[in-house]
Amino acid sequence: MKILEVQNLKKYYGDGDTMVKALNGVDLSIEEGEFTAIVGTSGSGKSTLLHMLGGLDYATEGSVTVAGKKIFDLNEKELTIFRRRHIGFIFQSFNLVPILSIYENIVLPLELDGRPVDREFVNDIVRTLGLQNKLNNLPGQLSGGQQQRVAIARALVTKPAIILADEPTGNLDSKTAQEVLGLLKLTGERFHQTIVMITHNEALSQLCDRVIHIEDGKIVDDHHAAAFSRNITERTAGGVFDEEQ
Repeated sequence: MKILEVQNLKKYYGDGDTMVKALNGVDLSIEEGEFTAIVGTSGSGKSTLLHMLGGLDYATEGSVTVAGKKIFDLNEKELTIFRRRHIGFIFQSFNLVPILSIYENIVLPLELDGRPVDREFVNDIVRTLGLQNKLNNLPGQLSGGQQQRVAIARALVTKPAIILADEPTGNLDSKTAQEVLGLLKLTGERFHQTIVMITHNEALSQLCDRVIHIEDGKIVDDHHAAAFSRNITERTAGGVFDEEQ
């Protein structure tokens, strides 16, 4: 089943000789349950594409369909509600609320939407991510790797149609980055999530199911990646990382 479909997506800035074609005719579809990496250098268009997929900006031309809904047909209020309910976001800078506890950060999207908290589901996420002993802490009391696990939990809690991850390991050292990415893949499989991640890191992209390369606003390669590293899967299978990570 297709969760995401992109048709002839274009995003232009400026006009005439100064026009920048950040996206120049992108066609793409993502199947339910896929963990896809979009790889490109700075200025390639990968961040612009992620913003389009999440409805954070409007396209110059083309369409983005998420879970059967053409998101550019929605007005601003409708799009805000749709994002909150159907799209999870994970950012490089974690974007946690510093004055809220870890538990409050995780359930915040539900609170903002006026939806009840499924405590059993939240507990399952928390156990899988190894955060059960950190729920009363503030974000500033956690390491970078732990904060990113909180961000993953927050993205999962609404049971979105798709999770968009914007350089989620960019602020982490290489060892923690690999572990967090392993856990992101594990939680995607456990909770039947579709994940699209942008990254400039070719090595980390090979840990995904599918790798899409973008250059100058166009997709230049789309292939299935190498098999996921067995030792990372085994390390995360128990759902708990070392607390100091």
